[in-house]
Amino acid sequence: MDSLKPRTDGGSRAHTTSAFDFQSSSLSVAAKTMQRELKKLVNQTDAQHRRAFQNEMDNFYYLFTRYLGENKGAKLDWGKVKEPSPEQIIPYDSIPQCEDPVHLDKLAVLKLNGGLGTTMGCVGPKSAIEVRNGMTFLDLSVRQIEFLNSKHNVDVPFILMNSFNTDEETKRIIQKYEAHKINIKTFNQSRYPRINKESLQPVPRSPDSDISQWYPPGHGDLFDSLYNSGLLDQLIAEGKEYLFVSNVDNLGAVVDSRILQHMVETNAEFIMEVTDKTKADIKGGTLINYDGIVRLLEVAQVPPEHIQDFKSIKKFRIFNTNNLWMNLKAIKRVIEDRELALEVIVNEKRMESGEVVIQLETAVGAAIKHFKNAHGVNVSRNRFLPVKSTSDLFLVTSDLYSLNHGELVMNPKRLFQTVPLVKLGDEFKKVANFLSRFQSIPHILELDHLTVTGDVTFGAHVQLKGTVIIVANHGARIDIPPGSILENKVLSGNLRLLDH
Repeated sequence: MDSLKPRTDGGSRAHTTSAFDFQSSSLSVAAKTMQRELKKLVNQTDAQHRRAFQNEMDNFYYLFTRYLGENKGAKLDWGKVKEPSPEQIIPYDSIPQCEDPVHLDKLAVLKLNGGLGTTMGCVGPKSAIEVRNGMTFLDLSVRQIEFLNSKHNVDVPFILMNSFNTDEETKRIIQKYEAHKINIKTFNQSRYPRINKESLQPVPRSPDSDISQWYPPGHGDLFDSLYNSGLLDQLIAEGKEYLFVSNVDNLGAVVDSRILQHMVETNAEFIMEVTDKTKADIKGGTLINYDGIVRLLEVAQVPPEHIQDFKSIKKFRIFNTNNLWMNLKAIKRVIEDRELALEVIVNEKRMESGEVVIQLETAVGAAIKHFKNAHGVNVSRNRFLPVKSTSDLFLVTSDLYSLNHGELVMNPKRLFQTVPLVKLGDEFKKVANFLSRFQSIPHILELDHLTVTGDVTFGAHVQLKGTVIIVANHGARIDIPPGSILENKVLSGNLRLLDH
């Protein structure tokens, strides 16, 4: 298991402050002040870690100055936003079958592993949450890659991009895979200082300031961190040419030799998997044609008067799954030629102290505009199975799916290969509460829609069919007895079903 260290050969890529050709008249007071405060932080760092910390602060400063510039500069011209052309989004079914996956030995797989499981009531990395048969996200991913390597006699490395929130615990967890036939590498994404909204100065006063004063700057940081860790050069030296990137909580993001072959044959440096949008996906980023270039459009970039247009399923029919395929040498070129300029995402937070701060982040998919022959591939929904909530967990733990070498496969007995819409209320929000309310996960092969709110519990072997809505009023409780069959039912009010 390799944990990559920052480059110490002087080849680290950073936007050094001297690299900017700012005229003194245009360099704002905020930029000058930030520059001075960052220098103070760097000067407090010990010699061993100073170069890596300097790189991070230089890259942060570059992002900060772009944020200042974008606040004053031109916004997205909505009149130029067009639907992607047919060659910019290719239907998956039009891609030739892959008879012999000869390119697998040139592939590396990377999972974005920076998030915590706090929104689901769990402590530690989200990837450590159990999602199926006692197996975690990490367990399933390792099993998939291990099977891939064994089946095709290849060595596809498995890479985890951690954050300072997840790194220590992840390194401890992956020790259990040492006996497995898999090469696991880890590296850390950057650690940037939160910015006080009023003063536009960094919140931390020293490199060792409390962890709450720092943040990981979104998965768009992948490029700089991959390069500065030395891992990008290492992969290229090992003969790897392609990188498959996905969110660690997307259980549908498995290696697809067909897409890899398509990438090679079309000389595409960047491919984004997109899938058809539903009403549940209206906020997801989408691909657009902007001045003839394929670009990612996120909801945060949309002018307020066009938000409804953005959410329209008719105008923007697909959204980004964040399953991304990239050419490693192209990544190196784009970084070293300083071409990378990802849209700045401003995330406002209120700290426990009451201080309002901003975080400047970027999205990895936004890089599509910088790569040659970049395009989207419209894949089926089964390649997008994220677990963001216990409603998602309900689906992936049900009889709707089975496990095959770590891969979730939809049950062929389901007549329509679509996923039911499931909405579980606040009483189910935390994983522990969710598990306590089901003696076993109901059978849902014939379910279309489920809404549950209030104090509701389910006995074992319950079957749910069609549309089922269960609402327990405040102070009431509804117990669904074992073996119940609910088909197109609405249960509400102060109701308790007893098993006689």
